[in-house]
Amino acid sequence: MGLDRHPVERYISWIGNAVQGDLGVSPRSGASINEMIGRRLPNSALLAFIAFVVAVPTSLAAGIFAGIYPDSRLDRFLSIGSLLTISVPEFIIGVILMLVFSSKLGWLPSSTIMLPGETIMSKPEVLVLPILTITGALFAYILRMARANVMEVMESNYVRTAVLKGIPMRQVVMKHVLPNALIPTITVIANNVGWMFGGLIVVEFVFAYPGVGSLLIMAIDTRDMRLLQSTAMVIASVYAFSNLAADLAYGLLNPRIRYG
Repeated sequence: MGLDRHPVERYISWIGNAVQGDLGVSPRSGASINEMIGRRLPNSALLAFIAFVVAVPTSLAAGIFAGIYPDSRLDRFLSIGSLLTISVPEFIIGVILMLVFSSKLGWLPSSTIMLPGETIMSKPEVLVLPILTITGALFAYILRMARANVMEVMESNYVRTAVLKGIPMRQVVMKHVLPNALIPTITVIANNVGWMFGGLIVVEFVFAYPGVGSLLIMAIDTRDMRLLQSTAMVIASVYAFSNLAADLAYGLLNPRIRYG
């Protein structure tokens, strides 16, 4: 395993192999790290994708409505609810959901432990509680950012001018408010995509979900540095690519950015 070499030399060698797609072999289990991550990455991607599809459209719609109609009953309810959700750590939300829906009501399984031969798709009910845990925090962050940005844009001079000209409010919102209000919100969404893969570590640990996050915890427990480096690199890569996608989306919402 090259343990007799200098750590810097070993790290440079590992980086060179990782760039070529070879993450090496786990010194603890003797298994290929590519295969270990390859088996768990689709599970984490499925969990993050469903949470993203559920949380982003609903939080944007709620945040836009709250920003257009501030101080309404729905706005106050959403603001207080999102503040409480952000204040509570994900693992506490997960434990509360398990107590309510598993222990008390018995509707859903409390963990995602799989028997030999079973897959996530063969037991989709195990996804519900982890998705609810992730969606709550993601929904709250995006909602608050969208609400603040929409309120700021609604008070701008060009929006007031458009309203005074008699342009229908729906057209003002679609053509003037949303393109400018969503640019900072996209940054939050992109950061939360990276957070989902990093934050999944806690959620996957709570629900014993077989994803990349639980693999990272296992690497820490067994002090498997090579596996730890590889899983951390995968999470960091997702974070980097999500921010790149956000930068590209800026140009679609605001053509002036493309020209700059």
